[in-house]
Amino acid sequence: MTMARTHVSAHELVAGRYRLLEVFARETNRLWWYAEDVTAEQPRLVAQTALPEPAAADTARRVTARVVRTSETMRLLCPGRVAAVVDAVVESGTLWTVTEWIDGTPLGELLAREGSFNPVRAARLGLELLDVLQAAHDEGITHGELSPGQVFVREDGPVVVTGFGLAGATLVPRLTAPSYASPEQARDERIGPAADLWALGALLYTMVEGRPPFRDRGRPDATLRAVDRLPLRTPLRAGPLGQAVQGLLRKNGRERLTRPVVREALTRALSEDADADRQPAPEPRLRGAYRGVRHAGHGPSGRVLAAGTAVAVIAVAAAVLAGTGALPGTGTAAAPPRAGVPAAPSGRHTDGGPTPTRTPTPTPTATAAPTAPASPSLPAGYRPYTAPEGFAVALPDGWKRLATSRVTDLAYRVTFGRDDDSPTLAVTYSERVGPDPVAVWRDDVEPGLAQLPGYRRLGSIRATTYQGRAAADLEWLAGSGDERVHTFGRGFLLGGRQGFSLRFTTPAGTWDDAANRQALKTFLQTFRAPRN
Repeated sequence: MTMARTHVSAHELVAGRYRLLEVFARETNRLWWYAEDVTAEQPRLVAQTALPEPAAADTARRVTARVVRTSETMRLLCPGRVAAVVDAVVESGTLWTVTEWIDGTPLGELLAREGSFNPVRAARLGLELLDVLQAAHDEGITHGELSPGQVFVREDGPVVVTGFGLAGATLVPRLTAPSYASPEQARDERIGPAADLWALGALLYTMVEGRPPFRDRGRPDATLRAVDRLPLRTPLRAGPLGQAVQGLLRKNGRERLTRPVVREALTRALSEDADADRQPAPEPRLRGAYRGVRHAGHGPSGRVLAAGTAVAVIAVAAAVLAGTGALPGTGTAAAPPRAGVPAAPSGRHTDGGPTPTRTPTPTPTATAAPTAPASPSLPAGYRPYTAPEGFAVALPDGWKRLATSRVTDLAYRVTFGRDDDSPTLAVTYSERVGPDPVAVWRDDVEPGLAQLPGYRRLGSIRATTYQGRAAADLEWLAGSGDERVHTFGRGFLLGGRQGFSLRFTTPAGTWDDAANRQALKTFLQTFRAPRN
């Protein structure tokens, strides 16, 4: 398999409008460039992928249409988790895929910098990738090109995946990164979801071992033969991920682990050592790109510098107003930034949901304003609070327990807030939840919410992890006019059938106020379930 190679230099224009600024990542047969759209005066990321010869006009049209169409489908299925492709062009045997800005770091670069990850961190990233793959597979879409160069790790949200639509666009088994091809791809057979699960296993292997399961041998055909024929080197650093990794990397696709089994294994690995995933966040690529643009010299125009500055300012504003985009305090995948917040070029925004109904039940004597001094780790104006039920959370000054509803000793809900119509936090505990947090929201909770006047779910129910536990997020709106409210809910499991949910509700019009974003961030950072 031969690939065309087009030699380009910085500051050249692709398709007459995308000025290439600097290469920031590379892998087999693929380069990533910082770029500027000189027509729209917007920063972009451009992936340069060499195509097999020849690239006739009909092939070029088919390739670009497939990439744009598939990427757009996936972007709508997974807002904020799949890169938005704004253009795709074939020139001189090279596919140029233009995406909106992704304020993240390629996984390959992180691995080159750090060598390897601990199994807990690898499991967290693996679960985020599994979410995207499941959404794709449910729609009959196979990625087929997953590799460290197609995964961007963000500081403040779940990973972003690129490269959808490449597989099958040409007749070659794999366009990029043959080390991550599945054996069926190496044999040039028809591929499906099992190929993506192999690639997920290869990524997990690389994250924990610091090297791919099958090294690149310089020529794609030689690498593909090795993938197909050589035995797997037993992972030595996988720890609790060992069986899952080896189960995903079975040569026979029918023998590979299924998605539910993989999810269970990764979730279990997360719970084994919740504190192990305390890694310093990678420096967002945005900052490095801005420095590169600023020092680029003669090539970029003044518009490039202005675009870089604007992006940096917008990103800072979004981080302050939206609580850094990720639902704060989780260290894991979170809800996308909220609508109405200035958008950095890296992501999409969704909205969030309604407030729980206050239950007029007796209020315990415990107050939410303890006399202990504020913890230096808490924001100004917050105090720690420990409930008689055993859970703890930091609350803003002036907040107190408003209502408590109890169903025997198996379930209760405590609602906090001020006496007026200010935002509220509802903490719900139950010993009757099912094993899947997404299913709990979908099957047990949402049917009741749907009866609220004006109910509208915002986005999908999102699987995530919280404090090392399986969790899921749901956002919704309810009510109308001045009574319309916006609620974010996070439910998570404790083990057995025990679980908690946190529901933060504000008037819809003030959801993005800085004080509300700080409150949600603090609640998620400081909530602690009772110790058994």
